[in-house]
Amino acid sequence: MGEGGTPTFTVDEALLAMGFGKFQILVLAYAGMGWVSEAMEMMLLSFIGPAVQSLWGLSSHAESLITSVVFVGMLVGAYSWGVVSDKQGRRKGFLITAVVTAGAGFLSALAPNYISLIILRCLVGLGLGGGPVLCSWFLEFIPAPSRGTWMVVFQAFWTVGTIFEASLAWFVMPRLGWRWLLALSSLPSSFLLLFYGLTPESPRFLCLKGRKAEALGVLEKIARLNGAKVPSGILVSECEIELAGKSIATEDTQLLPPKDSEDTTPTKMNPNAGGITSLLKLLSPELVRHNTCGPDELQSEKSQDVSYKDVFITTFAEFPGLLLSAATVDKYGRKFSMSVMFFLCCIFLLPLVFHQPQGLTTGLLFGARICITATFTVMYIYAPEIYPTSVRSTGVGVASSVGRIGGMLCPLVAVGLVHGCHQTAAIMLFEIVIFVSGICVLLFPLETKGRDLSDSISSLKQTSLV
Repeated sequence: MGEGGTPTFTVDEALLAMGFGKFQILVLAYAGMGWVSEAMEMMLLSFIGPAVQSLWGLSSHAESLITSVVFVGMLVGAYSWGVVSDKQGRRKGFLITAVVTAGAGFLSALAPNYISLIILRCLVGLGLGGGPVLCSWFLEFIPAPSRGTWMVVFQAFWTVGTIFEASLAWFVMPRLGWRWLLALSSLPSSFLLLFYGLTPESPRFLCLKGRKAEALGVLEKIARLNGAKVPSGILVSECEIELAGKSIATEDTQLLPPKDSEDTTPTKMNPNAGGITSLLKLLSPELVRHNTCGPDELQSEKSQDVSYKDVFITTFAEFPGLLLSAATVDKYGRKFSMSVMFFLCCIFLLPLVFHQPQGLTTGLLFGARICITATFTVMYIYAPEIYPTSVRSTGVGVASSVGRIGGMLCPLVAVGLVHGCHQTAAIMLFEIVIFVSGICVLLFPLETKGRDLSDSISSLKQTSLV
């Protein structure tokens, strides 16, 4: 209740009262298209490198650089677009990323030489770095009780994108070549621009910035589409509740003890975002192609070809990964689900330390990809939940940027080891990284299952224990 007994309500309470309906479905479709776009741009890296290497006579190092520069761009973009999103709004954040991704992606298809291709793919990575902005934007429209389930549905768009890209490459690459694949893969980003004018700003962001009239307008639009009513009373922000002495325990309060510096927190909480993406690259038939090494095989042109069928098969492992994450994320919690999937992935990869038949190798990679997809899905639910609205996109962006270091190193180190017939070293490297990641997840101090999102970090100044 406000002053004089006037009833009040927060954005969380309004979303809970109105439920998940048609409005959120439309937001999901738009954000999902952005996720499809990012998945396609990441997946095509498996196909472009070998084709360009064969055409332009590139070394293995030069081929790996085509992938690495994308992650360099993502490292810069993830932080930059996160700051823009938290300062200027979610809509402006993903507008810029869509323009950069669509433009640079299409121009990549026209690249006349290796240097121009490298520059343009780096710009594509810069745009792709804004992926967490769309994730945060969608998250802020979901009622807390159903957040885990619908974020898993959101992650399904990534799987749709990877499968669609694998199918597109299977059809386009042998007939039209890599330039057509690059051009067609840039189309989903263009669709974001086409429907941009219909997208609403996050009411949570508007409320935090003091633009409560605009926030109330968005909530009223949600109510109309969902066939519900906005709660009666005055819309208030979490900050106002805290100032009134009614603050509640929030994620950011429990994330760190009061004595810790809040400035260093976001960069440490979830550095695996890009690392898992790079791991997905390793968990592809790249290993199958180089499972045995010999002088003749390394020199043959056939060894540079991509097995589109194997890529297509392993990509379908993402569907059971999504189902697995949906079954565990709200039942067992975010931390437990991620850590168990990391450890299971280690088990699937361990036999690949030794030479295995191609069928068994593909099967083991299929299982490993199920686990890492489930982890990837839960991670993208957990990461935005632990940050308050005021720094959510920045926090997830910084964490994603740190993870892009793994994305840059993977093609240069791990895939380079596979190309150099050092598969055992490559597998052991990833075994260590995945196992340590699983341990780190268990040590995270906060479980976010079922919690409301927080809006500010001011509550860090208050002591609150659970």
